[in-house]
Amino acid sequence: VFFFFQAEDGIRDVERSRGLGDVYKRQVSTQSTWDYLGFEVEMAEQQEKAFQKQNNVYQNTKALLSKKTEKGERYYKTIGLGFKTPKEAINGAYIDRKCPFTSNVSIRGRIIKGICIATKMKNTIVIRRDYLHYVKKYLRFEKRHTTVPAHCAPCFTHVKVGDIVTIGQCRPLSKTVRFNVLKVEPFKIVGNVKKQFMLF
Repeated sequence: VFFFFQAEDGIRDVERSRGLGDVYKRQVSTQSTWDYLGFEVEMAEQQEKAFQKQNNVYQNTKALLSKKTEKGERYYKTIGLGFKTPKEAINGAYIDRKCPFTSNVSIRGRIIKGICIATKMKNTIVIRRDYLHYVKKYLRFEKRHTTVPAHCAPCFTHVKVGDIVTIGQCRPLSKTVRFNVLKVEPFKIVGNVKKQFMLF
């Protein structure tokens, strides 16, 4: 019989039933770790009902189709355009089919900068871009802004409101999202971020 349990935190004792009597002790993290009577498997990326896997990694072959990392087989790539692949994308365990570094989503088209004004959605942020519009009648400029929703891969874990974000255009990822986060620069803004006016 194949037994398993989900460990929450701390040290747990696992004992085989039916007279086997072997006791296993191991330290488990606060993340979801599944213990299969004899070995430990990290399953932090399995949080959905369907099994999550990378399209470019075939898990049932001895011929390795992806680059080796410390945690096993993982596919990642360099998107070019002078942007470096984050270390979290290389060594992480997350699975995101919309990530530009670990999936087949390509970056092409516009590369724009803006200020992050909202991080409430799951894996999606909203950036604000300010610009000047010339009014011919009054020979003056007026301030305008636009908001752009962008997909934020799990490799960018510390995106906060007020950070300067560089995003790149990609294929449509949802009804409103057509951009992907490529770089995050920590930035501190005093006061309301929506009241600031910054040109890039």
